[in-house]
Parts: sequence; C-alpha cells; structure tokens
Amino acid sequence: MEFVEQQTKIIDETRELLKLATAEEDAATLSDIKKTSAAVAATLTRKERELLFNGPHDQSNAIVMIQAGAGGTDAQDWAMMLERMYLRLAESRGWKSHLLERQIGEEAGIKHSTFELKGNYAYGILKQEHGVHRLVRLSPFNADNLRQTSFAGVEILPKITFQEAMPLDTKDLVIDTFRASGAGGQHVNKTSSAVRIHHLPTGIIVSCQNERSQAQNKEQALSILRAKLQILAEQAHAEQLSELKGVAHEVAWGNQIRSYILHPYTLVKDHRTGQEETDVHKVLDGDLQAFLPL
Repeated sequence: MEFVEQQTKIIDETRELLKLATAEEDAATLSDIKKTSAAVAATLTRKERELLFNGPHDQSNAIVMIQAGAGGTDAQDWAMMLERMYLRLAESRGWKSHLLERQIGEEAGIKHSTFELKGNYAYGILKQEHGVHRLVRLSPFNADNLRQTSFAGVEILPKITFQEAMPLDTKDLVIDTFRASGAGGQHVNKTSSAVRIHHLPTGIIVSCQNERSQAQNKEQALSILRAKLQILAEQAHAEQLSELKGVAHEVAWGNQIRSYILHPYTLVKDHRTGQEETDVHKVLDGDLQAFLPL
C-alpha cells in the first residue's frame, strides 16, 4: 500500500508541474518531467513483473522439450514448426538458445527436440506453453492435399541451479551411453558421447546428445532430470520421490491447450483462456504477444 501511495503522489505532483511548465514553456522543467515519468514507468513495470512472476523458478532459464505426437510425418513437421516458433520468439527477446538434443524425422521435421532458452524470466514467461498443441492445415505430405490434423507436445521446465537441485540417489539411475545421430560433426557421430538416464522410481527418461563430450551430455541430462523431479515434487506437495508419478496426457485429440488453424480459415485459439489471433503466420514467426505475459 505504501508503494502505491508513493507512486500516486509522484504522479500527481508531476501532473501539476507539467501544467505549469507547459503554460510557461519551461523547457528545462519539461525535460526533468520527462525523466521523472520514465523513471516512474520503469518502476511500475518492474513491480508489475515482480507480482506477475512470483513463482519459485520464474526468473530461471527455460528448458523447452518438443515431442511430435499423433499425425505421422505431418506431426513431425509440426514439431519442427513449433521449435522454430519458440526460437524466433527467443531471438526477438534477445534470449540465447542452446540445443541439447534433436532427433530428425525419417521424411521431414523432427521427432523431438530439447533446447535451453537463456534470458530473464524465460521460464516464467513460457511455462504456460506446457501442453499439447494442435495444427489443422492442408497436408503438404498428402498426394491429395487433404486436410490433416497434427499434434505435438511441449514441455517447459526451469533450469534448476545446483543449489536448488534435490539430491539424486545413484541407485535410482540407469545411465546408458550411445552414439549420437544426426548433424553434429565427426566427434558427435563417431563416439558414444550421447547419454540417456532412466530414473527408476518415476519412470522418467531424459537424454542429451548435442554436447561434445559424454561428461557434458551427462551433466545436461542430469540437469533436465532434476528440473522434472523438482516440478513433480512441488506439484505433489513434496511427497516422497518414490511415490511421485508424472501426469502424462496423450499427444492427440482432446488434450490440446491451443489450436493453430490454417484451413479452411486462419485462427490461433487458446482453449484455456479463449484468446484468439487471426494472423497465424505472425504467431508461427514467434509473435506470441497475444498469449504470453511478454
């Protein structure tokens, strides 16, 4: 309440000063008023952000995991479109991106992709993107160019720092190494540097293959696993890890949080808020202003 009263007082005083400075054409005072107004606006923006992003991990970097769902090659192409959408969003905000794992589809698109987005409040901004995303369009992979519905799952995790991370019992982990696939250079493709970790109590499986060394891939995979377990623990109100079970929705019809329709009309609709945007291509180019607290 004290903050509101303080800012209200500054605004009221500035408003009165503006009237006098305008009437007297006092350029110096008008310049000072402009600086004061900018400072107040910055203070209010900062306070709004503090109130909006008050979750325990909202200031963290975000780990984005995209998985192609029902829809075959169209779904894999859709997963790649979503990957591009989030990377374009990151680029527009000045966030840095770091690819952790990516599996290419047989014909087109990707089967899944995991990457980290590094920027202020990245997790707080993106966490509501977690869920199933649905695309309706005329399929470019169908000889008859028929309408196709495709699905992809998006999982958003915070990048947990070492201090925040819960301890892991090595007896609960099965760690496998394998040869990485896809682009990545001679080292990536010729050595068993990729790492897959299976957490036995929860059944969670994570993997990383895009770093140069096995140790780096293991570190990244453990980081993702810790983030998953941290979120599960918070959702389950800190129940025992052995009792935690992740809620997995089928990446198919009926579970979508947002639909992107390219045919027979153009519309993006968020099914949780009812928010709509008719310029689908703008959204797919990374402009998520209508759906995110940017």
